[in-house]
Amino acid sequence: MPSWRLLMRALGSRNYRLFFEGQLVSLIGTWMTRVATSWLVYRLTDSAFLLGFTSFAGQIPIFFLTPFAGVWVDRWDRHRILVVTQILSMLQSFALAGLALAHIITIPEIIALVLVQGVINSFDMPARQAFVPQMIERREDLANAIALNSSMVNGARLVGPAVAGMLIAAVGEGYCFLIDGFSYMAVIASLLAMRVAKTNSRARPQRLTAEVIEGWRTVTESTPIRSVLLLLALVSLVGMPYTVLMPIFAGTILHGGPHTLGFIMAAAGVGALGGAITLAMRRSVLGLGRVIVVSASLFGAGLIGLGLSRTIWLSLVAVAVAGFGMMRHMASSNTILQTIVEEDKRGRVMAYYALAFQGIAPFGSLAAGAIAARVGAPWTIISGGVLCIAGGLWFSLRLPRLREIVRPIYAELGVLPPLPVAQEP
Repeated sequence: MPSWRLLMRALGSRNYRLFFEGQLVSLIGTWMTRVATSWLVYRLTDSAFLLGFTSFAGQIPIFFLTPFAGVWVDRWDRHRILVVTQILSMLQSFALAGLALAHIITIPEIIALVLVQGVINSFDMPARQAFVPQMIERREDLANAIALNSSMVNGARLVGPAVAGMLIAAVGEGYCFLIDGFSYMAVIASLLAMRVAKTNSRARPQRLTAEVIEGWRTVTESTPIRSVLLLLALVSLVGMPYTVLMPIFAGTILHGGPHTLGFIMAAAGVGALGGAITLAMRRSVLGLGRVIVVSASLFGAGLIGLGLSRTIWLSLVAVAVAGFGMMRHMASSNTILQTIVEEDKRGRVMAYYALAFQGIAPFGSLAAGAIAARVGAPWTIISGGVLCIAGGLWFSLRLPRLREIVRPIYAELGVLPPLPVAQEP
């Protein structure tokens, strides 16, 4: 198979192709809003703590709500959930735009609106992850679809921040929010154009709390799922908050402006896009355990390099390395979970994936803002990098046992080819 066809094979599924095209447009707007929100808060307050607190407010609902949202994702029509969440997200962006363009926006209003978006994301993220297998016509294309999702996110991450930096410098943050609002129309249109077999709302054999507990037991009693999520949670807690500190790094450490912030965020997107593309080229899920170890360590090394940097070119290289490692770690973890989870528990397990990836991050963002206010952004970022490397080493020690457990699951699913034991994951 030609390399380009291998890379894009999941796009052969009509529904997934529609989703990919619409979501790519929408995500460019989403990244513009992320950069614009950070810069707006920093411009209004000049406060590292409030930068961290705003990020905390946008993500903390995920921590509390996703375990319950996962139950509803397993009960309800996932396609319909996504249509509703995208419409609500569009309205939230238009509200931000209206306040910003009227020059009456305040920090409490920003925090309130990002909190609303966090509530929406609590349902959107597990529904989006659990819906991917429904859009794929061939099960063997699932890993490619997840990697292409990551490529899409980071292709948008490459374009969005750079455009946002230029727009903020030229006309202000409000137009970034306005463009984001209109960009949601693309993904809403793509969802409505899909031909999806209607699924009835699942019967409710247990109470909500009982199903939440069942989802928790599935996560905690499965050694592979538990280990993957623990490492992902650690990296999200100590590593991912570096993005919150980027306005400080761009403005104070590198003595730049919004365009500098846009370039740094775009460089992280370039690295992450490269990481996602290399994963999309893989033919099998085998070997992803090793990928997780290397990627977590590479992410940590990139953060250490960023913390030590005082020049723009070195910072761009460091964040590109960090983005490469982060994306390969996140997408590999997602692929393993999606492969081994049972279908009737997919929504709940992917809810815990969302919790580990983004629900834990607000605590890291809050801590990073507070620590950076005392010891500075560079040392805060360096400390996070060291802990990410330590987490990768911990996972590597568990890898032999995880291979023993996952191998029979792969064999039962028919995804394990007849390779020598030495070449298996």
